[in-house]
Amino acid sequence: MGDSRTGFIKPQNKMQLKLRDKLEFVLQNSTIFPARRASEDNMRQLLESLWPRKPKDRLIRVGPDSDGGYVLPDNFSGIRACISPGVSDESGFELACAEMGMEVYLADKSVEGPALEHPRFHFRKEFVGVGDGFLSLDRWAQLEGLSGTSDDLLLQMDIEGAEYEALLALSMDLQNRFRYMVIEFHRLDQWWSLGYFDLVSAVFRKLNSTHRCVHLHPNNCSGALKQGDLVFPRLMEFTFCRLDLVEDGQFLSQFPLPIDRENTDRCPLPLPDCWYKK
Repeated sequence: MGDSRTGFIKPQNKMQLKLRDKLEFVLQNSTIFPARRASEDNMRQLLESLWPRKPKDRLIRVGPDSDGGYVLPDNFSGIRACISPGVSDESGFELACAEMGMEVYLADKSVEGPALEHPRFHFRKEFVGVGDGFLSLDRWAQLEGLSGTSDDLLLQMDIEGAEYEALLALSMDLQNRFRYMVIEFHRLDQWWSLGYFDLVSAVFRKLNSTHRCVHLHPNNCSGALKQGDLVFPRLMEFTFCRLDLVEDGQFLSQFPLPIDRENTDRCPLPLPDCWYKK
């Protein structure tokens, strides 16, 4: 799922297209980083801070039994709304939320609307992110009348790499109201570059101040990068659960779960051992 934004300038001729494709291949497959490299010890500490914890409620799959379905704790009573930036040709997760009684707010400038229609769907043709031309999560919540209350919310976000800045800009008040946050993180293979590592570390320190990761699932559409004995799927789905709904000090130690599903029909990509406590 997600919008169609790209970090590359649109090529103007065949030569530029070949150069762009070559650059993308090198960036996706190289183990050499042009910037200063994060230390392995710091990287291990970051991964350990993301080891999935045991939630107080059992994990279930919500949405399709394929790409677009996500794993969350089975406790949705009282969640007022699902905020879902990044829309694609699959809206099964959002439909499931609507059928549980949530209002569902979707936003994506690259499409004309969600793949399905529902009376509880509310769509904005805007990109969510930070800066001119982008709609911040806080401003969006304000526009939809979700600010100034204590109602729990659910965040499901797949915005093609803009998630890091969007989460750093998220107010702590709104962050605390998300009972669950399901986020597809992109470019995990670039975490080794020191500047990117600093950004990523700041994002997860912020999330871990109010939530804990309770589930991880690699997206098998893009493969993985191996550095020593650490393996980084290039795309991965993270489920965060608010601290009051997480068992203290207990970890999940077996992956994949029976309810996990591959995103595509490509080669399976199980969660690497370094991402969970064995």
